[in-house]
Amino acid sequence: MKILEVTNVDFSLRQFVLPLMRGLRDAGHEVIGVCADGQHLEAVRAEGFAVRPVPMARSLSPLAQWRALRSLIRLIRREKPDIVHAHMPISGLLARLAARVCGVPTIAYTGHGFLFNQPGSRRRRIAARVLEWLAGRVTDLYMTVSTEEAADARRLRLHRRPIGIGNGRDPARFAPDPAARVRVRAELGAAPDAIVVLAVSRLVRHKGYPELLRAMELVPDATLWIAGARLASDHGQDMAAVFADAAARLGPRLKLLGYREDTEALLAAADIFVLPSHFEGLPMSIIEAMQTGLAVVATDIRGPREQIVNEESGLLVPPGLSAPLGQAIARLARDPALRARLGQAARARACALYDENVVVRRTVALLERAARS
Repeated sequence: MKILEVTNVDFSLRQFVLPLMRGLRDAGHEVIGVCADGQHLEAVRAEGFAVRPVPMARSLSPLAQWRALRSLIRLIRREKPDIVHAHMPISGLLARLAARVCGVPTIAYTGHGFLFNQPGSRRRRIAARVLEWLAGRVTDLYMTVSTEEAADARRLRLHRRPIGIGNGRDPARFAPDPAARVRVRAELGAAPDAIVVLAVSRLVRHKGYPELLRAMELVPDATLWIAGARLASDHGQDMAAVFADAAARLGPRLKLLGYREDTEALLAAADIFVLPSHFEGLPMSIIEAMQTGLAVVATDIRGPREQIVNEESGLLVPPGLSAPLGQAIARLARDPALRARLGQAARARACALYDENVVVRRTVALLERAARS
């Protein structure tokens, strides 16, 4: 079969969709990636995949979305795929609509977080819910990465049979690595016995960075490493001033590492992982940290709260508050036995539930079954 994997931006295609593209190719299918152009597509093309850039825009501009829809329709008519598999809210809506217009035999969707579950005006959330309901009417296979959001889709009747498929990473790649720990700590100037707290995500407001930076003032003996960058397509508050202010207060205890390709080595070098987001789908970064055997502090929101069993495989704190976040980090910083216990349980849980190979095989089987039926 020929399958178009459609998402919004190059970062999403590489970080979230590429493992599935590999699995589909291994199963004998022709796979083409579709998203906005960008530097992250070089790595996808280097693996031999065709990628068709379209002018996707992460905005609500009617003109921008019309251009994206028109481009998708032209592409689908030219490629004549057997399946269009769409990802992310806006690109998922447009791709499913374009596939329906073009008469694609099988239309699939994977939700990585619903817009109506995110902060925003009531009018915006209602509009997002209505659009998702309409798109569900033309979707043959409806999947979400979060089981809680699959339950939301079922309760709101967005689709007759939503399936929570999960997310996954390779537990052989993300694992404790003593050699990497020594090497990376030496590179970044962290002593062998220093407490290193690591955050890995895009540098945007909803990842909870203002709270995290204030929380670190309650953990004076720990260093915070932040790996990530702001995408050109990201919206909202520019965090430069927030980080500059925190750097003045935290001094050398704050290290901004920028975008890194060696996330697995950074995780192996850290002691605590933190993701204080305001909303998520099912974050890959938490899976990576759990598989590496790190104690994780995350917010009690959709996604993280199904990944982490509070006090058993990590700690959950309320979103948007710096004090509980700081107290949880400080608790782990003071207690190496607790860090070890939570980290060991986290790795066991992540390897059992979030193995990339298992998730990919399950998704490939669902797509093939949907096409047959």
